[in-house]
Formats: sequence, C-alpha cells, structure tokens
Amino acid sequence: MKAVLHLKFIVLYIIFGFLCVFTTATLTTELITERLEKDTSQTLYREATMIADNYLPSYFSNESSSWAVHSQLSAMKTYLNSSLWFVEKDGTMITSANLKDTTAPQSVNNFDPAEIGSNQYMIGTYHNYFQEDMITVMAPVTQGFYTKGYLIIHSPVSLINERCRTLMVPVYISLGVIFLLSFIFLLGFHFFVHRPLLLITEAAKQYAMGNLDYEIPVNRHDEIGYLSASLNYMATQLKDSDDYQKKIVANVSHDFRSPLTSIRGYVEAMADGTIPPELHEKYLNIILFETERLTDLTTDLLTLNEFDTKELLLNKTSFDIQEMIKHTAQSFEGVCTQKHISIKLFLLSEQINVMADRRKIQQVLYNLLDNAIKFSENDSSITVEVTTKNDKIFVSVKDHGIGISRKEINKIWERFYKSDLSRGKDKKGTGLGLSIVKEIIQAHDEHINVISTEGVCTEFIFSLSKA
Repeated sequence: MKAVLHLKFIVLYIIFGFLCVFTTATLTTELITERLEKDTSQTLYREATMIADNYLPSYFSNESSSWAVHSQLSAMKTYLNSSLWFVEKDGTMITSANLKDTTAPQSVNNFDPAEIGSNQYMIGTYHNYFQEDMITVMAPVTQGFYTKGYLIIHSPVSLINERCRTLMVPVYISLGVIFLLSFIFLLGFHFFVHRPLLLITEAAKQYAMGNLDYEIPVNRHDEIGYLSASLNYMATQLKDSDDYQKKIVANVSHDFRSPLTSIRGYVEAMADGTIPPELHEKYLNIILFETERLTDLTTDLLTLNEFDTKELLLNKTSFDIQEMIKHTAQSFEGVCTQKHISIKLFLLSEQINVMADRRKIQQVLYNLLDNAIKFSENDSSITVEVTTKNDKIFVSVKDHGIGISRKEINKIWERFYKSDLSRGKDKKGTGLGLSIVKEIIQAHDEHINVISTEGVCTEFIFSLSKA
C-alpha cells in the first residue's frame, strides 16, 4: 500500500513552509517598511517644525546670518542623516546642508508648498533633484504671522530599506526556528496518526479477506485507540456470528435430518413388508409425530426470521392479560391431566389491561407453560401469578421440575440450546421456544428474567406496560 496520506502531509508541510517564507518576505517587509516610513516622516516633520519655529525666523529679522543658519542646518544634517534646504517662499535657495553626492539648486523649479498635501510627506526624487527616492517633509518659516520661507528636509528611502532589512533578520531566524519546531508535529502525526492508521487499514484488509483472527494492538486511550478496540470487537462479533451461523445450520440440518430419516425408514419398511400391515397404524402415528416436529421447527424458524430481518410489526392493542392467562392455561388441560399436573392461577381481583401485541404475548405464555409442563414431574403443580407495580404488570410462571444449573442458565436463551437435563424430557422441542419468548418481550421494550434452583424449581418473570 502506498503511503499516500503520509506523502500528502509532507507536501503540505513543505508548502506551508514556502507560504510562511513568502508571506514574511512580502507582506511583513511591506508592513514594516510602511511603518518605518510613517515614523521617519513624523520624526522629520517634528524636527523641521521645531527648527522652523525656533531658529530660522531670526534670519528674517537679521538676528542671524546665513552662515549661522548654515551651521545650524549642517548640525541637523548629521543628526538626521538628511539633506536640509532653507528656501524663500518662492523657492529661491537661501542655504542648504546636503548629504554626500547630493547638491541643492539655486532655486526649486515649480516650487509649490501645497504639493505635499495632507500626508505631511512625499516620496520621490523631488523634481528630479536626487538620484534615489527620498522622503520629503516641509515646514513653513513664519515671522509676524507671515510666511517668509520654508525648511525642506530630504531623507533617503534607502536608509529605511536598510533598517527594514536589519529588522527582518531576527524575523527570518524566528521563522526558521518555528518551521523546524513544527517538524515535531509532522513526526507526531507519523507516530500517533499515520502508523496506527496503517495498522487499522491492514486490519480492514485482513477482515475483508476473511481473517477475523487478526487483532489490532491497542495501547492508547484516544479516538484511534477506541477505533482500534471497536474494530477488534467487531471482528470478534463477526467471528462469533459466523460460528453461530454455522452452528445454526448444523442444528437445523440435524433437526430436519433426524425426523426425515425416521420417516423414510418407516415408509420403506412398510413398503417392502418389513413392518406387517397390522403394525402400520402404530408407525403411521410415529410418522405423524415426526411430521409435527418438522412443522413446529419450520414455524419457529419463520418466527425468529421475523426478528432477525427486523420485519416484525407489533399490533399493539389493549386487552385483559388475566383472561388470556386463563384461556392459555385451559388449552393445556389434556396434557396436565395425563401427568397429574395442576396449574394454579394467582390473579388480581380487578381487570388488568395491558398494551401489547395480543397474539405475540399469547405465544409467550404458551411457550412458558409448555416448557413448565415438559420439565415438571408427575403429580406436581405450576403457578402463574400476576402482580402490579407502578405502571408495569409482572407475570410469573413457576414450575417445580428439574430446574436449570447455574452454568447453563445464561445459555437457555440461545437458539437450539437444550440443557443436558432437558434432553431426555423434551423429545419434540426444537430448542427455539425460549429464544422466541425473549425476542417477543424485547420487541415490546420489556424485560424477562429467570430464577432457578437445580432439582427444585424454575420461575420466569416478564413485564408488560399497563394500558
């Protein structure tokens, strides 16, 4: 299997690094440069205003000579690392202090103090007097409320770019360190996500190939660990289901083959004269008995299939559960008389209506009473009791028969299961009766429990909702 997911994350990691460098080199540099331009222009304008207000007006009042002004501007040139021009209001140069390799004109062509606008500064070569872009600020020099001239300061943009490059060095270093540290996340993804996913993918492949014994190692308690444990549980359930299906097929085949073999043997014996005509009636009754077993088995299998395919639709109605118990108990009068078994009913004095599927609940009562009679000794009794608690009705069916051992009590709900003690007493049973009972009760969102003492008694109790 190709490690496509791993490769995708590596590619994304590289793309992420490239985008970080690109964004830093463009956006961050632009933002820093813009900030430095504004800070520089504000500083230059503040200094220009201070000089224009405090030093230069004395020139127009003849208190300072042009040489004194020039000396002041030269000092500020060194301090600000900029060219300073002192001009008349018409642009005629009075004096200047220029940076190396720059000169000042005798007069500024097309001089216009308003060209700077409201931004307080402008960027460019300023009427093509410079070979590089400059930040230019201008402050008026006033005397007696009249503008006499202007102080113009030009600072090279290259100085700002140089400062920006200096500031970007630690930014790039920090970015490189962050990018290297982020490699830890890539390693974490490899060890904590990618490798477990490979194991899960391999498990899914093994399950698809039918190898349900494959187990994913689970050594973590996060979502991937939970997924691995769930897949292991699914595989176990599928394997159990597969084994269960094989067991069902084997049991069904056995339960069909046994009566069919008997029927075929008896029919062939009667046909070839091995069984004399005077015994035909006896063996025809045996064949009829085996046929009834096959009919019961087929009916039970169809009933369980309704639950397995989720096609069971309950027709819930309100009916008197105690009347149903009476009628169901009466249907066993014949077999009870033969075994001298009495059915004692402990019912409530008032009418008790429940909301359930009448036919299905009758089948539950029939199966439980049929089991109780099968496994009860002769000259014993069976009790059926109805009790109520809150909005629930509880029905108990108790016999005094062979009981159920503790190790087998949880297996009685399994399909085709017959305990060792019951095999000798239940010749006709299919082993599906209690499975059907539990499915019906659960379909009603109710519960059924069993209490048994081996060799003493067995009691089944199920609940129903009041109407």
